[in-house]
Amino acid sequence: MQVLTIEDILRAVNGETAAGPGGADGLEFTGITTDSRKAAAGTLFVPLEGERFDGHDFISSAFENGADAALTHKDISDIPDGKTVIRVRDTKKALGAIAGYYKRKYHVPSVAVTGSVGKTTTKDLIYSVLAQRYNTLKTPNNFNNDIGVPLTLFGLEKEHEMAVIEMGMNHFGEIGYLASVAEPDAAVITNIGMSHIENLGSREGIFKAKMEIASGFTDKNTLFVNGDDEFLKKVSSDTYRVVKFGMDKSNDVYAEDIVNNGLGGIEFTAVGGGRSFRAKVLQPGVHNVYNALAAVCAGLHFGLEDEEIARGLGSCVYTSSRLEIIDHNGIEIINDCYNSSPDSVRAALSVQKLSVKPRRVAVLGDVLEMGGFAEKAHYDMGVYAAELGVDMLITAGENAKMIAAGARDCGMENVVSFESSEDAAAGIKKLIKSGDSVLVKASHGMEFGKITDAIKEI
Repeated sequence: MQVLTIEDILRAVNGETAAGPGGADGLEFTGITTDSRKAAAGTLFVPLEGERFDGHDFISSAFENGADAALTHKDISDIPDGKTVIRVRDTKKALGAIAGYYKRKYHVPSVAVTGSVGKTTTKDLIYSVLAQRYNTLKTPNNFNNDIGVPLTLFGLEKEHEMAVIEMGMNHFGEIGYLASVAEPDAAVITNIGMSHIENLGSREGIFKAKMEIASGFTDKNTLFVNGDDEFLKKVSSDTYRVVKFGMDKSNDVYAEDIVNNGLGGIEFTAVGGGRSFRAKVLQPGVHNVYNALAAVCAGLHFGLEDEEIARGLGSCVYTSSRLEIIDHNGIEIINDCYNSSPDSVRAALSVQKLSVKPRRVAVLGDVLEMGGFAEKAHYDMGVYAAELGVDMLITAGENAKMIAAGARDCGMENVVSFESSEDAAAGIKKLIKSGDSVLVKASHGMEFGKITDAIKEI
């Protein structure tokens, strides 16, 4: 992190200071943390308050570990010598305000990425493309919410020339808030699916929430959208530029001559901007052509040559637990347990069908935040698994029982259901054998990583 002064912080949060003897004057910060254990000299500690914890309880620990100052929205007494407290209305909102101030002070061009499915893979691909020419920062792991995005922005160093920021949400207003903090120059919406439909009511609601990413756009901004998506293909604007990508040739950037190399990835010709070139992505599944085309759009927008874009797509290093292929003692594990949605389950099952292993086993769990759509959505996943000829279906979780029901109703006999991921992890060693292809997929809250770990012990 580059330097922010105490004056910068006060301007960003409109706060008031209180200090012990020797505090406040001339402070400079080279680190901001929400974890008191990571506090050190030159650090500003931001305590966050949640349902089960309150970071204010650790302000004294942060000071003991070296933090020079701390934010607070509660009364603090007995401020230690040489330490400073900054009073704000809401520490979480203040974190975002400081991050927005920091981004504006040390501005670099940036691309924001959101969508129902494929956000992280698209982020990885855009990063890999832009990094062929620019020193680029990207969102680490799952830092895509109202805490993670500010912390990501604080990672912008003097050497960075570009940033790729992933943005997630599960309620209205969240993407708009993140966009107001990060102020991206360009943004990508991958698709409109059913993720978080319980909170947003409908796909129309999801579309509205995702479009918040462009709420602050002007004629200087560009929005890249999936032009094959039934909602996004209708997007237009008189205010900012809209670029559409997809497999249909009516899009501004499209793919043709697609070759599916199974679990070895996808090859295609990218066409757009009066240019065309051959490209390859190592991530399996035709759906990843869309993610790659978003990266092509970003590369073209920021002036990269065809060779640079193709090299970035072909050398991408993907975030783990997303269609990650693991070979363990003759077992092919398709580890896709980071998160899940009805669309991504179908995509993952389609990828597994490309396996050359003699037996395909799908281990599927609950897709969360589906509300009243849960029963039918899970049932349809089971139907799809049966239609693709999955040899064995293993489910874990309450909603996943409907996956099992859908598969059985389509004639699948080899179906095993567990109550929880813990039960499945304990029982799966008796069901899996060398030579199997095993897909492991569920929402993050199901903790299906336990099942992947159990398989690795076979």
